[in-house]
Amino acid sequence: MSFTYRGLKAELDRHIVTGEEIDRQLERLRQQNPRIALVEDRPAQLGDEVVLDYAGFCDGVQFPGGTAEMQTLVLGSGMFIPGFEEQLVDKVPGEEVSVKVMFPAQYHSADLAGKAAEFRCKIHQIRIKTQYELDDTFAKEVGGCETFEEMRTKLGQSLQAYTDERGEMDLQDRLLRQAAATLEFTPSEKQIEAEVNEQMQNLAAQLNQQGLTLEMYCQFMSTTEEKLREDARPNAEASVRIQAAIEQVVYLENLEASKEEIGEAVAIIARQNNMTLEQLKPYYDAEFEAAVIRSVLTTKVMKLIRDSAEIVEK
Repeated sequence: MSFTYRGLKAELDRHIVTGEEIDRQLERLRQQNPRIALVEDRPAQLGDEVVLDYAGFCDGVQFPGGTAEMQTLVLGSGMFIPGFEEQLVDKVPGEEVSVKVMFPAQYHSADLAGKAAEFRCKIHQIRIKTQYELDDTFAKEVGGCETFEEMRTKLGQSLQAYTDERGEMDLQDRLLRQAAATLEFTPSEKQIEAEVNEQMQNLAAQLNQQGLTLEMYCQFMSTTEEKLREDARPNAEASVRIQAAIEQVVYLENLEASKEEIGEAVAIIARQNNMTLEQLKPYYDAEFEAAVIRSVLTTKVMKLIRDSAEIVEK
């Protein structure tokens, strides 16, 4: 069988992060992280952010879902029931306020729709959001650095490391596809169809996370599920071919996934999902373990192909 996976040639286009890119990222961080300052010399006004507790009552009875502690609310944002926010204007921290409102007739809770209600509130803080200057204060409070210059340097290093990692991932992917293209292998219709099914299931799962269905997506994109499946076939065939190439390298090089490597991979999965290993246990079945082993072996194959390749860095 003709199959070339060692001694491949490829170019690595290494992008050097510029000062302008660092400055743009600093500006994004400044926009995303407003400075919050306490207001202690005046009452609340529209545009302020207040921190408050509240409890809602209808006909003197506290209703469920109408209670919160240390809730943040920007006065004038329209996030609460009409009339609620305006009644907190001119109030001061420590003050207890009785806010009286009328629930809208079309309110989502039928038990409260159109009814008068009282919210017993206590204001804890009044805060305003201002924009940082790009200075040492910004570096300390947002960047965790002593000086702005230190923050700028570390940010540049972080951006460069991220860019290098993306470039390396792209290089390894190209090398793997290059190797797969030399494999004398023709995916069967059954294999392609199985891969298309998996890709469609992944798409449906991603849409579900956004509160969408595949049908809704097709309507929005003016397409059909059949057209999506047809469009997925070239990528599905390439995926099957790549997996076959990986399996062939594993066979030829006698590669294995050790218990330690599997354990490390599982630990990474747990961290990425903000879970402990104990929390991950219920999901760890034979199918899960097989997927982890495939991942470990794929990483080994890509490293082997990368290490044996002739790379020209640009």
